[in-house]
Amino acid sequence: MKLMLKVFALAQILLLVALFPAAHALHRDEFPPEFVFGASTSAYQGDVQLMADMGLEAYRFSISWSRLIPGIQPHVTLFHFDLPQTLEDEYEGWLSRRVVEDFTAYADVCFREFGDRVKHWTTVNEANACAVFGYDLGISPPRRCSTSLSNCSKGNSSTEPYLAAHHILLAHASAARLYRKKYQAMQHGIIGLNLISFGYLPKTNSIDDVKAVQRARDFNIGWFMDPITFGDYPDTMRKNAGSRLPSFTKKESNMIRNSIDFLGVNFYFSFYVKNNPANLQNEDRDFIADIAMETERVTREDTAPDEVPITPDILLGVLDSIKTAYGNIPIYIHENGQSTPHYSSLKDWSRVKFLQEYIGSLVDALRSGLNVKGYFVWSFMDAFELVGGYETSYGLYYIDMNDSNLRRQPKLSAEWYSNFLKGKPMDSKITTEIENVLSHDTLLHNAA
Repeated sequence: MKLMLKVFALAQILLLVALFPAAHALHRDEFPPEFVFGASTSAYQGDVQLMADMGLEAYRFSISWSRLIPGIQPHVTLFHFDLPQTLEDEYEGWLSRRVVEDFTAYADVCFREFGDRVKHWTTVNEANACAVFGYDLGISPPRRCSTSLSNCSKGNSSTEPYLAAHHILLAHASAARLYRKKYQAMQHGIIGLNLISFGYLPKTNSIDDVKAVQRARDFNIGWFMDPITFGDYPDTMRKNAGSRLPSFTKKESNMIRNSIDFLGVNFYFSFYVKNNPANLQNEDRDFIADIAMETERVTREDTAPDEVPITPDILLGVLDSIKTAYGNIPIYIHENGQSTPHYSSLKDWSRVKFLQEYIGSLVDALRSGLNVKGYFVWSFMDAFELVGGYETSYGLYYIDMNDSNLRRQPKLSAEWYSNFLKGKPMDSKITTEIENVLSHDTLLHNAA
């Protein structure tokens, strides 16, 4: 029996070795010249030279509303979970319609001062997550939620997510209208909105679960894309949220409709969805309960529990569903990346595999006619994550938090991405590392 197991393990190793040259055959030339590859963070300055050395073509970063401030195309986000505290104190930020005028004035400053160099503007990062995480679950700024649902000092999870999202939409549309009227013809840039997108799969093949999947999409992407495309919220949201969902005036609806030149999509996790109408009877109704579903995170056997499952097939399904619902609009994958513990090895072979599979899937996306314009790895370097803090790492570059100068060190994934972007043959060291790790894991698995 042991001999058979060893033979079986050896066969698997040989198969892996045979397969990986095909994976490493991925080339930048398979993508159109206008397709842009980059990485995202909120840091800049000296790190831009590291990006140039790596061969990045674009860099997605945010200009902070509360503190305005070689050869790489800037993709700028105006708001990234950092509303000025003054506006929170004065009128509770996104919960007040006053934020629309203030955000537009802030955007005007950015367009005027930086628009000659910035050709890709994103008004709000993860607009839907900002509303849910900040005003329903209370896990991101300003950490508001119903006190009966979580440990928040104040908030109302039943109404505030909808109100915040409503004002985010109006602020986005107002800024986009300003840009198009005052700057776009002269500066020749484009403007869009970013949403976090989850993959949803029915738990069973029942009609109820299939309908629950569509409902989940409506509450996720449709929440913002229906108003932008059709001028109003999805019917499912109107039905389940009722009067708690704000309404647009005709003038507002016209302003919001067609207010994006592109959609930014952040993709990490997916969920199995099961219909659960009982949630609609909850005494403490919130945004999540209004969806009337139960979820279970999609996992993969080849992914560690603390890592992001590698599911490029589900990402393609998400992109296809957006095309079906809203037309073949230009899409940038603004965030997609692998999570590892911060102090793990610099030889992050799992991140290399992650990048290979997702970037490879985009070749299929383009061949199928999807209008994908770019891909940004999250993140260029280790950063403070809203969920996970400094314990979680997504970076291509490791940052030593114990070093006074925050020393940067490239990980294996940085070398792989650089070689891919520069069209270089994959370094044999990278191939060897992946094969060695996978072979070792295979032997351990079969010896158990």
